[in-house]
Amino acid sequence: MDFIAIGDEGEEYYQAAYTVVDADGATLRRELAPLLSIKDHNPKYLLTMDNTPLTSHNGIKQINVLNWLLK
Repeated sequence: MDFIAIGDEGEEYYQAAYTVVDADGATLRRELAPLLSIKDHNPKYLLTMDNTPLTSHNGIKQINVLNWLLK
């Protein structure tokens, strides 16, 4: 995991990658692994430069990092 944010709502976990799009899905699996290993129920996010709509991977939200920064 790349970083943890702690705020009024509690902890949020973040993993960042330039892209997770590849032919066999190995990059996506590698980037999700640290977040999937966390056993609590706090929000988990995968930030990428990929232009995909908001996607959920077993509860981990994949968000475009530029949209996240501008939020």
